Amino acid sequence: MLRDITIGRYVERSSVLHSLDARSKIIGALLCSVLTLSCGSLLSMAAIAALTAAAAIVSRIPFNYILKGIKPIRWFVLFTAAVSIISADGEPIWQYGALRISAEGISAAALTSARLLLFVTSASLLTLTTPPVVLTDGFARLMRPLRRLRVPTDDIAMIISITLRSIPAFADEAERIMKAQRARGADLSRGGLITRARAVIPVAIPLFISVFRRADELSLAMDSRCYGKGTRTPRKKTHFGRNDLYCLIIMILFCGFLAIIEFYN
Repeated sequence: MLRDITIGRYVERSSVLHSLDARSKIIGALLCSVLTLSCGSLLSMAAIAALTAAAAIVSRIPFNYILKGIKPIRWFVLFTAAVSIISADGEPIWQYGALRISAEGISAAALTSARLLLFVTSASLLTLTTPPVVLTDGFARLMRPLRRLRVPTDDIAMIISITLRSIPAFADEAERIMKAQRARGADLSRGGLITRARAVIPVAIPLFISVFRRADELSLAMDSRCYGKGTRTPRKKTHFGRNDLYCLIIMILFCGFLAIIEFYN
């Protein structure tokens, strides 16, 4: 399951979405995330889902690979949906003791689940179509105006990039440790809650050791390359093109379309 995490991974393809400037993709992903969290109708969620599906088709990344990134959060989505159904107010259509299900609860659960799924999918598409180095440069260039306020934009961009790149790396490392423990006879999937909690310890300790070792190696590599000594320059300069302008125009028009939907709903 841990290897199904797609956030932070990059898949090389020859597509329009891959060729866009990192800044336009970051702005588009942020707008999509804000719209996903702010819109309050299922019609708006359906429109955002259609836009996300169109972006996935344009990226030429297999749908099954994109959907694979949703599997690690499926239990969290089901849990939040169940909580939304139980806690929502409304006329109950089914009730058993303190438990009740209403039409409002089902609508709230569908809306919450759609928000989570679309949020994760949009973040996955950003990292799947943008190399880590280019993504770091895109964040740094977007935050460049903050330099006048003495904000360390390069350091913030590097932290964001390292975090995104570490997610799949640590997931692969945890999967490797779990396979090694199973090869030595450890049973990590059976027993009660306490037994499974104890089985996590042989995986958690080597994982924490690996995390600190990787952090130490990364700090040594950055020091050896004189990181922080002087102004950083990108290896490859990118520029806003015609496709980037079209992408931003589409996102602005889409925001206006959703505003109309939310106003009349």
